[in-house]
Amino acid sequence: MLTVKKLEEYGADTKKGMSRCADNEALYLRLVDITVKELSSGSLGEALEAGDLDKAYHIAHKLKGGVNNLELKPIAAPLCELTDLLRNKQPGDYKALYDEIISRTNELLSLMNS
Repeated sequence: MLTVKKLEEYGADTKKGMSRCADNEALYLRLVDITVKELSSGSLGEALEAGDLDKAYHIAHKLKGGVNNLELKPIAAPLCELTDLLRNKQPGDYKALYDEIISRTNELLSLMNS
């Protein structure tokens, strides 16, 4: 079961994240759960693999908003970088950034299941 303490150990700024949820811990944890499910759905990876950079950008941008509002800092950094590259259609190692996002998401999933 995911707790605020586990999220803090993971590197999330739960004080800021919960402040955006009116300091409602249950709501905050539910939103983290929803966001993690969206991150692990594979839709971003599928869009990247298909070369659909516009779709990938829209998915990444949506995820970035949720991750930043919840202050999930370990995921935010690579997700922000990927979103910026996709926004400007700049060349970059999209796969490496995506892999980092998934790795950090999997770490969070492990915390949720422990």
